[in-house]
Amino acid sequence: MFSLQQLFGKGDKFYDLLEASAEEAKASGDALGKILSAPAGKASLEEFVLSRRKEKRISEEIAERLVDTFVTGLEREDIEELSNALYRIPKTVEKFAERYQISTGQLEGITFHRQAVLLEKSTATLVSMVKLLRKMPPLEQVKDLNDKLQILEGEADKVMLELTAELYQGKHEALQIIIVRDLYDLLEKVIDRCRDAGNVVSHIVMKNS
Repeated sequence: MFSLQQLFGKGDKFYDLLEASAEEAKASGDALGKILSAPAGKASLEEFVLSRRKEKRISEEIAERLVDTFVTGLEREDIEELSNALYRIPKTVEKFAERYQISTGQLEGITFHRQAVLLEKSTATLVSMVKLLRKMPPLEQVKDLNDKLQILEGEADKVMLELTAELYQGKHEALQIIIVRDLYDLLEKVIDRCRDAGNVVSHIVMKNS
């Protein structure tokens, strides 16, 4: 027999899917850490491709369920906005990995460790925020995590400026500067994507508080 509990239960699946999406965003960041620590030219894009495919399937399932599900625990536009924000993270990470792999010959003496650490912290914080949604916690709890994301994004901006300034000290060839600056921009964009997704989570909780 059909029941209201079954109807509302369908909406609970969105929490599972959004959490899985956030976990894939984190997985892509973890894979990036591996590629940056691997010997030049030895990195594999397999993990990025796999993570991107999983993320795409999750995004597609969310879109399909939004059409088929009458009642959702969160507003439809909020689910869609957060899903899209999460999808952009592994998408941008994969783009960085592709360019990194073909540019290894121009990366001697260049390190991305500081950005990788900030990205790891950002994705982990974002996963925590998304997992709180099903409990709809006090706004202050989510705000504290969102503030942490904002701080990490600010630190990433400072790192970007410092490393870019080093590039312009006359120690690097013009082609290397262009390539490295492009990679710096992509890493900064990934962390910006985490911040954007965190803002969506914070907005959802604010609307429901």
